[in-house]
Amino acid sequence: MNVRFCVDESTGKAVANYLRDQGYDVWSVIESAPGIDDSEILQKSHSEHRILVTNDKDFGELVFRHKMPVAGVILLRLLEETPANKVRVVEAVLDRWGTDLKGFYITATESIIRRRKLPDS
Repeated sequence: MNVRFCVDESTGKAVANYLRDQGYDVWSVIESAPGIDDSEILQKSHSEHRILVTNDKDFGELVFRHKMPVAGVILLRLLEETPANKVRVVEAVLDRWGTDLKGFYITATESIIRRRKLPDS
Protein backbone atom coordinates (compact mmCIF):
# COMPACT_ATOMS: atom_id res chain seq x y z
CA MET A 1 0.00 0.00 0.00
CA ASN A 2 1.48 3.29 -0.99
CA VAL A 3 -0.88 5.49 1.05
CA ARG A 4 0.73 6.90 4.16
CA PHE A 5 -1.09 8.58 7.04
CA CYS A 6 -0.49 11.24 9.66
CA VAL A 7 -2.89 10.82 12.58
CA ASP A 8 -3.48 14.05 14.49
CA GLU A 9 -3.36 14.20 18.27
CA SER A 10 -7.12 14.90 18.44
CA THR A 11 -7.83 11.65 16.63
CA GLY A 12 -5.88 9.48 19.01
CA LYS A 13 -4.01 6.21 19.18
CA ALA A 14 -6.87 3.85 18.27
CA VAL A 15 -7.07 5.17 14.70
CA ALA A 16 -3.28 5.06 14.32
CA ASN A 17 -3.22 1.48 15.58
CA TYR A 18 -6.12 0.48 13.32
CA LEU A 19 -4.37 1.91 10.24
CA ARG A 20 -1.12 0.16 11.17
CA ASP A 21 -3.04 -3.11 11.62
CA GLN A 22 -4.31 -2.63 8.06
CA GLY A 23 -0.71 -2.40 6.85
CA TYR A 24 -0.41 1.35 6.40
CA ASP A 25 2.60 3.51 7.26
CA VAL A 26 1.41 5.82 10.04
CA TRP A 27 3.03 8.78 11.75
CA SER A 28 1.13 9.61 14.92
CA VAL A 29 1.34 13.10 16.41
CA ILE A 30 0.37 11.91 19.90
CA GLU A 31 3.18 9.31 19.86
CA SER A 32 5.89 11.31 18.11
CA ALA A 33 5.34 15.04 18.65
CA PRO A 34 2.49 15.88 21.06
CA GLY A 35 1.61 19.56 21.08
CA ILE A 36 3.11 20.26 17.65
CA ASP A 37 1.58 23.24 15.82
CA ASP A 38 -1.11 22.57 13.17
CA SER A 39 0.93 24.25 10.43
CA GLU A 40 3.88 21.95 11.25
CA ILE A 41 1.57 18.93 11.01
CA LEU A 42 0.42 20.07 7.57
CA GLN A 43 4.00 20.67 6.45
CA LYS A 44 5.08 17.21 7.58
CA SER A 45 2.02 15.60 6.00
CA HIS A 46 2.70 17.40 2.73
CA SER A 47 6.45 16.77 2.60
CA GLU A 48 5.99 13.06 3.39
CA HIS A 49 2.90 12.67 1.17
CA ARG A 50 0.75 11.58 4.11
CA ILE A 51 -3.04 11.78 4.36
CA LEU A 52 -3.89 13.73 7.51
CA VAL A 53 -6.59 12.18 9.71
CA THR A 54 -7.96 14.70 12.20
CA ASN A 55 -10.95 15.82 14.26
CA ASP A 56 -9.73 19.43 14.18
CA LYS A 57 -11.70 21.57 11.72
CA ASP A 58 -9.03 24.32 11.95
CA PHE A 59 -7.12 22.42 9.26
CA GLY A 60 -9.84 23.37 6.77
CA GLU A 61 -9.02 27.03 7.28
CA LEU A 62 -5.30 26.39 6.84
CA VAL A 63 -5.88 24.39 3.66
CA PHE A 64 -8.62 26.42 1.98
CA ARG A 65 -8.14 29.96 3.29
CA HIS A 66 -4.37 30.04 3.82
CA LYS A 67 -3.72 27.68 0.88
CA MET A 68 -1.30 25.45 2.79
CA PRO A 69 -0.55 22.38 0.71
CA VAL A 70 -1.32 18.88 1.94
CA ALA A 71 -1.52 15.46 0.28
CA GLY A 72 -5.05 14.91 1.58
CA VAL A 73 -7.23 15.25 4.67
CA ILE A 74 -9.82 13.08 6.37
CA LEU A 75 -11.76 15.27 8.82
CA LEU A 76 -13.85 13.35 11.34
CA ARG A 77 -16.94 15.32 12.43
CA LEU A 78 -18.44 12.94 14.95
CA LEU A 79 -21.23 13.16 17.49
CA GLU A 80 -19.68 10.29 19.42
CA GLU A 81 -15.94 10.85 19.93
CA THR A 82 -15.11 7.37 21.23
CA PRO A 83 -12.04 5.60 19.87
CA ALA A 84 -14.21 2.77 18.51
CA ASN A 85 -16.45 5.19 16.61
CA LYS A 86 -13.46 7.04 15.15
CA VAL A 87 -12.06 3.73 13.90
CA ARG A 88 -15.46 2.71 12.47
CA VAL A 89 -15.76 5.96 10.50
CA VAL A 90 -12.17 5.80 9.19
CA GLU A 91 -12.88 2.23 8.13
CA ALA A 92 -16.01 3.45 6.29
CA VAL A 93 -13.92 6.08 4.45
CA LEU A 94 -11.42 3.42 3.37
CA ASP A 95 -14.23 1.07 2.34
CA ARG A 96 -15.74 3.81 0.18
CA TRP A 97 -12.65 5.43 -1.35
CA GLY A 98 -9.95 2.81 -0.86
CA THR A 99 -6.55 4.33 -1.48
CA ASP A 100 -7.94 7.12 -3.72
CA LEU A 101 -7.43 9.75 -1.00
CA LYS A 102 -4.64 11.97 -2.32
CA GLY A 103 -5.75 15.39 -3.50
CA PHE A 104 -8.99 15.33 -1.53
CA TYR A 105 -10.45 16.86 1.63
CA ILE A 106 -12.82 14.24 2.99
CA THR A 107 -15.34 15.11 5.70
CA ALA A 108 -16.83 12.08 7.43
CA THR A 109 -19.63 11.80 9.97
CA GLU A 110 -21.32 8.69 11.30
CA SER A 111 -23.68 8.73 8.31
CA ILE A 112 -22.22 10.91 5.53
CA ILE A 113 -18.86 10.97 3.75
CA ARG A 114 -18.14 13.95 1.49
CA ARG A 115 -15.10 14.27 -0.73
CA ARG A 116 -13.93 17.60 -2.13
CA LYS A 117 -10.96 18.27 -4.39
CA LEU A 118 -8.14 20.17 -2.72
CA PRO A 119 -6.96 23.46 -4.23
CA ASP A 120 -4.14 23.00 -6.77
CA SER A 121 -4.36 19.21 -6.76
